[in-house]
Amino acid sequence: MTSLTDLIPAPLSVNAYRERVFTLDEDTTLTAGPGVGSAERWLRTTLQAATGLPLGQGEPGPPGRAALNSIELRHDHTLPPGSYRITVLDDRALIKSGDPAGAFHGAQTLRQLLGPDAFRRAHLGRTEWELPEVEIADAPRFPWRGLMLDVARHFMPKDVVLRYLDLMAAHKLNVLHFHLTDDQGWRVEIKKYPRLTEVGSWRARTKFGHRASPLWEEKPHGGYYTQDDIREIVAYAAERHITVVPEIDVPGHSQAAIAAYPELGNTDVIAASIEGGTSLTVWDTWGISPNVLAPTDNTLRFYEGVFEELLDLFPSEFVHVGGDECLKDQWRQSPTAQARIKELGLADEDELQAWFIGHFDNWLSARGRRLIGWDEILEGGLAKGAAVSSWRGYEGGIAAARAGHDVVMCPEQYVYLDHRQDAGADEPVPIGYVRTLEDVYRFEPVPAALTSQEARHVLGTQANVWTEVMEDHARVDYQAFPRLTAFAEVAWSALPAPGERDFADFERRMTAHYARLDALGVAYRPPTGPRPWQRRPGVLGRPLEGPPPNR
Repeated sequence: MTSLTDLIPAPLSVNAYRERVFTLDEDTTLTAGPGVGSAERWLRTTLQAATGLPLGQGEPGPPGRAALNSIELRHDHTLPPGSYRITVLDDRALIKSGDPAGAFHGAQTLRQLLGPDAFRRAHLGRTEWELPEVEIADAPRFPWRGLMLDVARHFMPKDVVLRYLDLMAAHKLNVLHFHLTDDQGWRVEIKKYPRLTEVGSWRARTKFGHRASPLWEEKPHGGYYTQDDIREIVAYAAERHITVVPEIDVPGHSQAAIAAYPELGNTDVIAASIEGGTSLTVWDTWGISPNVLAPTDNTLRFYEGVFEELLDLFPSEFVHVGGDECLKDQWRQSPTAQARIKELGLADEDELQAWFIGHFDNWLSARGRRLIGWDEILEGGLAKGAAVSSWRGYEGGIAAARAGHDVVMCPEQYVYLDHRQDAGADEPVPIGYVRTLEDVYRFEPVPAALTSQEARHVLGTQANVWTEVMEDHARVDYQAFPRLTAFAEVAWSALPAPGERDFADFERRMTAHYARLDALGVAYRPPTGPRPWQRRPGVLGRPLEGPPPNR
């Protein structure tokens, strides 16, 4: 049994009734009333496997309490969406919730109360399982509690994605930002354009380490998700009250697409920039490719076809279109791009990108969806209905919120989990600034510069995992955990101001949480530093010294 104060993310309140427990046994039942969605099915399946208890179907208890020797999930219309209340008293447990998502979050907390072994996939022969007699009240701070997974730089097989959805659910995260395309690979099947995966999903070799590294992995790398794979991922996420927001990056970060369909590129200038040939390949190194989409009607129609299939696969309100790091050199050199600027009466290439993004903002809006993009979409004028992922610090998010646009705060100097976790020489492939567990715990998503009215546009926050130097899921685990745990508490819990947060208490709670991560098989970074097999000696990274800019 876990301590009442070991819960992560921290709930709003925890009150112990007395030094007593509810002991689950072979006769304990699990019951759910209407309005709690799939939480009962998830909880029954999970706890049956971990505890070995049958948890048969029971009858609802009287008003205000569960039946004796029962766990019951019950809807309570007086509770706000996403919230829940747990009452364990007199050998019974009741989870009340404002909606199905709240029921699911309450079920996750109940699993934590049962201890780390409840996170295993098969029981260890234990005969007693105890719930402390307690009352817990809880609700999320933000509606957007996200994790971005980059599967373009290094492909993650479907089972790895499903595993991460389970890890997200265990930490009450509810948005998977799925980065599906980039210069180094196209990862989603588009039936209208088969070469996107036939050609665009594979590269001949891969840079090992930072782009300055002399090391290469000399074998093909790639893979993609079929449309049925995507449907499975989306359905699996929905069962866990996670929304999958797809990202198709335009007009930059598009070399894999151009390799598959060369007419998408700036063909009037691109040939001169290719060594020894006239066609691009999927990029095999890191950085920002100069090869960007041509601002032509053909390109617009092509990507409309891509998005038409995407909308059938992803029911999310938002669709992410990237919009970041679009180098404008080819547009400056391209007679076609310059003619388009003149035809549209635009001032420069920044406004050309704004026109490109604006086209898809209108296109998506006409189909009942909303565009979201990285904060570069602010350059040259923000598309009318667009939301912004603010990654280059707080400034883009502040500007967008002040202009009345919704914002997801994900500043790189705080929540880019590819950045190194310590200054030590043993950190594998050290990238970026040192961002410790405590640094992430003290991250505040709502900038102090915003008024209360402007702050309402902050939908929430998101941690980003870019995978250039993460070749497999063990490396992703190492970079994400335990920092994603701290981030989850920032996104969920009603914490005080950053300087007033009790990090010592969080570290104490993490002592119990590491045992849960162990049970889940997470290859996290231990508090004492990387294990020998987690190091990458001799692989160059790009460490940045000193504190990150506070902007």
